[in-house]
Amino acid sequence: MKDFRKCTVYQIYPKSFYDTNGDGLGDLQGVTRKLDYIKTLGVDYIWLTPFFVSPQKDNGYDVEDYYNIDPRYGTMEDFETLAREADKRGIRLMLDMVFNHTSSRNQWFVKALAGDEKYKNYYIFKKGQAPGVPPTNWESKFGGSAWEYVPEMDEYYLHLFDVSQPDLNWDNEEVRREVAKVVRFWMDKGVKGFRFDVVNLISKGEFKDDDQGDGRRFYTDGPNIHKYLKELNELSFGNDTDIITVGEMSSTSMENCFQYAGADSHELSMVFSFHHLKVDFMGNEKWVLVPFDFKKLKDILFDWQVNMAAHNAWNAVFWCNHDQPRVVSRFGDEGIYWKESAKMLATVIHCLRGTPYIYQGEELGMTNPGFTDISQYRDVESLNHFKILQEKGLNEQCAYDILSVHSRDNSRTPVQWTDEENAGFTTGTPWIQVTKNYKTINARQQTQDPDSIFNYYRSLVALRKKYDVIAYGDIVPVDPHHPQIFAYERNYNGQQLFVVNNFYKKEIDWNCGKDLNEYQVLLSNYPQPEHREQIMHLRPYESVIYFRQK
Repeated sequence: MKDFRKCTVYQIYPKSFYDTNGDGLGDLQGVTRKLDYIKTLGVDYIWLTPFFVSPQKDNGYDVEDYYNIDPRYGTMEDFETLAREADKRGIRLMLDMVFNHTSSRNQWFVKALAGDEKYKNYYIFKKGQAPGVPPTNWESKFGGSAWEYVPEMDEYYLHLFDVSQPDLNWDNEEVRREVAKVVRFWMDKGVKGFRFDVVNLISKGEFKDDDQGDGRRFYTDGPNIHKYLKELNELSFGNDTDIITVGEMSSTSMENCFQYAGADSHELSMVFSFHHLKVDFMGNEKWVLVPFDFKKLKDILFDWQVNMAAHNAWNAVFWCNHDQPRVVSRFGDEGIYWKESAKMLATVIHCLRGTPYIYQGEELGMTNPGFTDISQYRDVESLNHFKILQEKGLNEQCAYDILSVHSRDNSRTPVQWTDEENAGFTTGTPWIQVTKNYKTINARQQTQDPDSIFNYYRSLVALRKKYDVIAYGDIVPVDPHHPQIFAYERNYNGQQLFVVNNFYKKEIDWNCGKDLNEYQVLLSNYPQPEHREQIMHLRPYESVIYFRQK
């Protein structure tokens, strides 16, 4: 049995990972082909984003058939081969389960629209408040109303995301049993991990107009959410102690996460929360251009770290995923300090209390692509907001500037394997353009360079396995109000870790308040850390991990 506190998870977005048949789309055989690369990184689990049959309106998060592989990704035999080959290398698979909604092409919804009452009750249909007025004023997370009118029924169905993604009715016990059946099917295939997409939205509260916002307070962390997760646990993954689970928690509260990921709550192993990735938003508004708030970033991360520990609950810790911009472009430096800032950002996350997640290409320091034309974008959210921003009065260039920072496509460009055409991702035309810097940022170069970002990530993954303090220690913020330094201490059974990060390119002398001669350096992104007594001289984006045995 693997202890998930000592593990690291590597996220793969198959569509952009590696293409073996030249159709421009990554596939399951491509993941199998690159297992030795992943093994070299040292991770324990591969989280695969959805590869189920889907019309791909939302890149697979609109599931048409939960039991079959979309032909564009391969076959069930390809999946079984991947599972078998991963297991040979000590790597387990984590699948992405999208249970808040299905595709409108899912047979359940097709039958619902055909008038089958059983399946109509699988979804949320409501009468309008008046002719042409939806049941509530809730907004879709992708823009526009969260309700779609069906003339034949004179009713609306709820879609918190795209119009092609109708929400499931979890208050219907049959729905809950159906999704548990899906989980058990993949357990029987040997899957040992599950990530549940926006799972804290499955229990809706009152259906009424929101006079304070977009409706999210009526469906986030809803009234029966903990009951439904405990039930899903009991009916499926809870019967195998080897399985780890993580819930993606949209706009959640920490108090709910104490239960979602509590050691004894029998819900999930850990949670993704996103508050720390809204520090370059304006409130909850993503589609703006504002500098990131470093103080807020630290406050949020430390608040969650300290309080989740106090309640014996577990975090997933991360910067990147398929919905987030590349972190080195977001909080680091794409220029002269690209390597140093990428390593520093990795250190911050990997030494925290929680299970770290690495998103494909993050270990290479991949950057945002810098797209300049709407034809280069593929993401439905980005395409919608390009129009919405201009409707709000912004000119086209401003809309492009915002997309270049916040679009989900920033993280979805193909993995840069080599300096050959299309970064070695495909022999065909990639489904989305490759980032232009693949000649200098690619896996072939970095796996051969001992000082590379890739090898730095390898070291961080190995340190978590070697030092119990990283996996099990408490967390104590150090100088939390400092405007430039991100530092903290971890303690466990006489082991102490002291992690220091200069978050900016400005050099600084900092009194750390500790006799650094008592510590050894486990890892640093500069050849030799500089200090005299308690004063550290920190160079641009410098990062140092100190250790001592008390």
